[in-house]
Amino acid sequence: MSLKCGIVGLPNVGKSTLFNALTNSNKAQAENFPFCTIDPNIGIVPLKDERLDKLSEISKSEKKIYTTVTFVDIAGLVKGASKGEGLGNKFLSHIREVDTIVHMIRCFESEKIQNVNKSIDPIRDLEIIETEMMLADLESIQKRLSKNNKKNLENNQQEILEMALKLINENKDLNLVNEKFDAEEIKMIGLLSLKPKLYVCNVDEESIKNGNSHTNLFIKKFGGENTIIISADIENQINQVQNEEKKKYMEMFKVTETGLDLLIKKAYKKLQLETFFTSGPKESRAWTMPKNCFAPKAAGIIHSDFEKGFIRSETISYNDFIQNNGWVSSKQNGKMRLEGKDYIVRDGDILNFRFNT
Repeated sequence: MSLKCGIVGLPNVGKSTLFNALTNSNKAQAENFPFCTIDPNIGIVPLKDERLDKLSEISKSEKKIYTTVTFVDIAGLVKGASKGEGLGNKFLSHIREVDTIVHMIRCFESEKIQNVNKSIDPIRDLEIIETEMMLADLESIQKRLSKNNKKNLENNQQEILEMALKLINENKDLNLVNEKFDAEEIKMIGLLSLKPKLYVCNVDEESIKNGNSHTNLFIKKFGGENTIIISADIENQINQVQNEEKKKYMEMFKVTETGLDLLIKKAYKKLQLETFFTSGPKESRAWTMPKNCFAPKAAGIIHSDFEKGFIRSETISYNDFIQNNGWVSSKQNGKMRLEGKDYIVRDGDILNFRFNT
């Protein structure tokens, strides 16, 4: 499985600049006018992991393959998008395809960069986007619960949709659905308002370290757990340089972690994702898995046949693998375990699956 993040927001808030910074590319147009992004830009980024570097070195692997995250730079949304205003219909269809929504919020003043509204108000801007997504959900729910379509729904799907409809009509928090139903069931329903969300407050250079009045108000209302403060413009500058020069740039701007690192940490925590590894002479590779993942399910992430024919997994914890310098010594020193179908894979485990073909 690969994480897919959709970057959304009003026009000219810095989405394309952030996309270019995260993907270290110039794929996305970043111009000073609304809707310069029409079709979504897509970038796949390898997630560098020092653990995989060490495993590859110990196993003398021919290839090293990091797990990846896909970023989608989606066209700017405006009020009325649910009714087709601006690029509304395209915008909403592209959001449906991502695992998590990254809300890009403008938290900087600038006379040089157009703003679709007269003032800078990050809370209002987010509410515009979330209202449009909710209105699109409302239309979708009503269609799916109509007499002709209702018969195609499974029991839980109908129950989820009916609860969501009731909450929208009563102007209550849709996230109450998450408390009652399983995350996978909710994901299958595909409602935009129920997708996991992260917030990126885009600030100017002076506000990177401590934020500003806009970010303070935003965090006071929405909390800091899912909020990241970065300057997309500075991130883009940092990513134009390499290695030692990059460190100097980060020190100059007083940035300790890149926006990519911050965003991935928050996304993995929000979506409850972890990493396991496979490692040998041919290849060392990182794999993304959901937290509390049983061994057969982890095997299925590599190939569906591995899950179907699962027998057991040869398992070594990351620290044991490093301390014993690989598979052979780990096995000799009793650090390799044979785990069955009930084993919950831990973050950092190195696995070798045995299965029937």
